[in-house]
Amino acid sequence: MIPSNVQKELEKKSYALVGKNSAVQICNWTKNSLRNEGECWKEKFYGIKSHKCCQFSPSVMWCENSCLHCWRPIELNLGINLKEVDKPEKIIDKIIEERKKLLIGFGGNKNVDKKKLEDSFVPSLFTFSLSGEATLYPHLGEMIKNLRNRGIITFLVTNGQNPKVIERLAKDNELPTQLTLSLNAPNEKLFNIWHNSLRKDAWKRFNQTISLFKKLKGKTRRCLRLTLVKKIEGKGKLDNITNTEEKNVREYVQMIKKAEPDFIHVKGFTSIGNARERMGYEKQPFHSEVKIYAKKILQELNKQEKSKNKKKYRVLAEEERSAVVVLGKDKKMMKIRKA
Repeated sequence: MIPSNVQKELEKKSYALVGKNSAVQICNWTKNSLRNEGECWKEKFYGIKSHKCCQFSPSVMWCENSCLHCWRPIELNLGINLKEVDKPEKIIDKIIEERKKLLIGFGGNKNVDKKKLEDSFVPSLFTFSLSGEATLYPHLGEMIKNLRNRGIITFLVTNGQNPKVIERLAKDNELPTQLTLSLNAPNEKLFNIWHNSLRKDAWKRFNQTISLFKKLKGKTRRCLRLTLVKKIEGKGKLDNITNTEEKNVREYVQMIKKAEPDFIHVKGFTSIGNARERMGYEKQPFHSEVKIYAKKILQELNKQEKSKNKKKYRVLAEEERSAVVVLGKDKKMMKIRKA
């Protein structure tokens, strides 16, 4: 169960809580889309409609890590023991219901596209990225399969701490439409500082997931996400910390080549939500800086590619508003056709 103090804090942030362990929230990009003021980069890159995206979590405040850049309220982290849970069918139906309640209020806004609002009530994408670590939810595979049977696309973002869960999803044909692994630190020292994991073998587990990625080729769309944070001059506790040093480029590339993902998201940190209390706006890289670093990774990737017959990595897409660059080999693969 979610403790009452955590419930109150999440409700202040406009989370709709569902059952013992889940929650949904309306993303700002969904709101922008309803007002025809722009869409999320997922729509630009993958063709998914922002107004039909459901950002939710089946493990709302349970996570192994307390990442420095996380905009969620990690200070309220409930750990890794997610014992009392609801079944997928109950969660999914209730999430859709609660999301609709959150959206209905936008009907009073004269700037909202009413046809688009009506269309938004039936989501076409469930993204497991609101907060918490979804692989801690014991019925994750069953939930993904249920959503797939409804024709709903699934995006799962993971911290890589539960490789056995990913293995089981692959074995049971319950992998999401796209699996994204957060690669925020390319070496063990920085990893431990960055993630503050409750698991003593966190780095080992993460590397097991990295190695597993290569084996999932053709079974799901695989993505590595790098969230870049700038180093600044100052006396703040985290001013000097960064994951964008020159030496990190080669380290990232080693991890990328080990995983062989379909896509690499190189994205700038955004100082929003609870992250503002840890790192300010000065720690945000500009899109131009993200692009420069992405190209350094791109150059190193292609330099290390020994086979002349293999496709080269290249910039597949970028979105300045979100400070994100996508690297990969096959642009035709980007658009999602089915769940």
